[in-house]
Amino acid sequence: MKQEENTIELIKSSGKRVRFSIEKLKASLKHSGADTATIDKITNTVRDELYQGISTKEIYNRAFAMLKNEKLEYASKYKLKKAIYELGPTGFPFEKFIAALYQYSGYQVTVGEILKGKCVNHEVDVIAHKKNHHILAECKFHNEEGRNCDVKIPLYIHSRFQDIFDLKNEKKAVSREGWVVTNTRFTEDAEQYGRCAGLKLLSWNVPTGDGLKERIDRLGLYPITVSTLLSKREKQFLLSRDVVLCRQLLSDKFYLDHLGVSENRKKRIFSEISILCNNS
Repeated sequence: MKQEENTIELIKSSGKRVRFSIEKLKASLKHSGADTATIDKITNTVRDELYQGISTKEIYNRAFAMLKNEKLEYASKYKLKKAIYELGPTGFPFEKFIAALYQYSGYQVTVGEILKGKCVNHEVDVIAHKKNHHILAECKFHNEEGRNCDVKIPLYIHSRFQDIFDLKNEKKAVSREGWVVTNTRFTEDAEQYGRCAGLKLLSWNVPTGDGLKERIDRLGLYPITVSTLLSKREKQFLLSRDVVLCRQLLSDKFYLDHLGVSENRKKRIFSEISILCNNS
């Protein structure tokens, strides 16, 4: 006899076991923009294929394949979290991506600048400022899903930011914030330290309601890696040319000529990312 779905345990990429939730699956599918009929079709299929110890990756792959058959833009948005991991293997494209989030939020931004501290100099991943509001952001990128940022990371970064802030003595009132940004999750201790120390944290779902997921959707700043039509080689070529955003490729279409992409494929690629950006 088939087990009830609420008794099925899934294995996450971290190795942790969690109970299957049909509501969480529906919520992720709804976030992709899929209509009710598509959501019901996929959840019913996944429910029928559940077994004890199934991996969350297997469920994701099944849902992604079905979304891709329905509409490419559904699949593109559904894979957003995975697409951020694909900004690797180095962390620099992720830094550029985070810089773009601040830039399109009205900040003037620089990347990889050296700042003098009270004790030593520090290279800061992203510096953003708007009027009297200054932000220093350090980006922690991980290629592997399941790896979390523990408390040692905000502890270390906070001490660096304090060394920089201790040197500053602006005559005007200036609001200064230090941020730690990651494509993974923060541990509970890391979040607790951030709250206590006044260090801001940004990850997929932190802060609540204003994490990476919400900011990307709100600004329509999807990474080029969300495309379901570009190959891995093509994505790496674009990232190596600092083309990190879908909207950048829409502005600089000549990059696909360098890659030798056929006219028919170009039309499909531009259609996919145009719909995604314009629907945001």
